[in-house]
Amino acid sequence: MAETTPTSPLPRRGRTARRKPRFSRWHLLLAPLSLLFMLPLLQMVLTSFTDNGDINRFPPRFLPSSLHIGGYVRLFQDAPVLHWMLNSLIVSGVAIASHLVLCSLGGYAYARLSFRGRGVAFVALLATIMIPTQMLMIPTYFMFSKLGLINTLGAAFVPFLASAFGVFLMRQFFLSLPKELEEAGRIDGLTTLGVLVRIVLPLARPALATLAVFTLLNSWNDLLWPLIAINDPSKFTIQLGLINFQGAHHVDWQELMACNVVATAPLILAFLFAQRQFVQTMSMSGLKG
Repeated sequence: MAETTPTSPLPRRGRTARRKPRFSRWHLLLAPLSLLFMLPLLQMVLTSFTDNGDINRFPPRFLPSSLHIGGYVRLFQDAPVLHWMLNSLIVSGVAIASHLVLCSLGGYAYARLSFRGRGVAFVALLATIMIPTQMLMIPTYFMFSKLGLINTLGAAFVPFLASAFGVFLMRQFFLSLPKELEEAGRIDGLTTLGVLVRIVLPLARPALATLAVFTLLNSWNDLLWPLIAINDPSKFTIQLGLINFQGAHHVDWQELMACNVVATAPLILAFLFAQRQFVQTMSMSGLKG
């Protein structure tokens, strides 16, 4: 009898190698477009290291003749940038934490709990997204004034404690999860809150990461409302601090661009970290049959 050699599955390295993305013709279009979108950011960084004489010359230069760090030196000597950054970190941190908690609770309630008027309440919640923010600033200012929140950091992060978009995002993600996992948790004796914390939220890491990024961008870059509600320089966020570098007759462009780089760097780092976490959780939280 001829011996038959059993066929063994492909080694893991071979399977992984086959899954690597191949070159696509779309890369020829997307690569130049990505460089085009990076030009303003690159111009901002280069300008922060350019002398004011080269900045104001005509025709302007894209590459500076020499690199100077005087803008960063003047920035940290003339202005409390680190204090402004700390205020922005506090506002964004509180906004992200409250969004992850409150929007998760609200989204799960609209996705899984049955109560009278759930559909009407959800439609009314979505309708608030269509209300322009500018229409709410005057009544919000009077309300915050009566609560004693004007000229405090609370005035900056209280409007970002929760949002209708966050509730909608979490609800849509919870609806995509199979109910069998939650039913198995209830058979094991978990309460509704226990099912949410132990089963649903670990699977919702991609949605939580996305919600955290959106909340960070909105709270960190918000300027109009803090400009109205905060007049104390010690409570300024980094966006309010940027206004101090824009004079009516003279603008130190090197110092202004240096402050922009400092204000943008945390967002870029947070986005890169969240993107890596997002891809990793998307590959790890898949359900296998």
